[in-house]
Amino acid sequence: MTTVLIADDQPMQRFGFRMLLESQDDMTVVGEASNGTEAIRLVDRHHPDVVLMDIRMPGLDGIEATRRIVAAGDRTRILIVTTFDLDEYAYDGLRAGASGFLVKDAQPEELLAGIRAVAGGDAVVAPSLTRRLLDAYIHHLPPAAAPAPAPAEDARLAALTDREREILTVIGKGWSNTEIAERLHLAESTVKTHVGRILAKTGTRDRVQAVILAYDTGLVTPAP
Repeated sequence: MTTVLIADDQPMQRFGFRMLLESQDDMTVVGEASNGTEAIRLVDRHHPDVVLMDIRMPGLDGIEATRRIVAAGDRTRILIVTTFDLDEYAYDGLRAGASGFLVKDAQPEELLAGIRAVAGGDAVVAPSLTRRLLDAYIHHLPPAAAPAPAPAEDARLAALTDREREILTVIGKGWSNTEIAERLHLAESTVKTHVGRILAKTGTRDRVQAVILAYDTGLVTPAP
């Protein structure tokens, strides 16, 4: 059973999420929060598998709440659910430690699949969409907030082999494991091993965080 906490300041939005989640045999809602402070308190009490985290909430917003929950080392994973065209802060949410993001007008089956993916340790954003979505967020950010390329000798990359650095680069470009295997002429099991080592060596939680790292270190730059 996947336990879920809903954090959103709109009562009707929380009600809709609860109705959808509780219609599933493998999900249960353990609480609702109307702001980031309540979300942190309820995570500490219930330790849910997943938090559906809105960003714009009164008081403590979803980004800071995400940052604090992740920093506390709780096993709970955060799924940002926001308005894609309007909310330029979703990229910051991913950098704060969220495991992915969805838009509020996503289809019900997309939301449910996203929750299950996050609960299982995967990223919500499909590899084939990661590059395009993150590019869109970066171009919505004010210039000062866009991640600046870091030097090639960035400490987070120092432990990577040349092959691992190459794979991190194409992960940042949105390649799936299957695409990496086909284009680099590797077995898919070998690719999975490389990806696991990249995550371990760089301290990234999942594939989305690896994409953020690729942007931050300048391995990948936003598409024009």
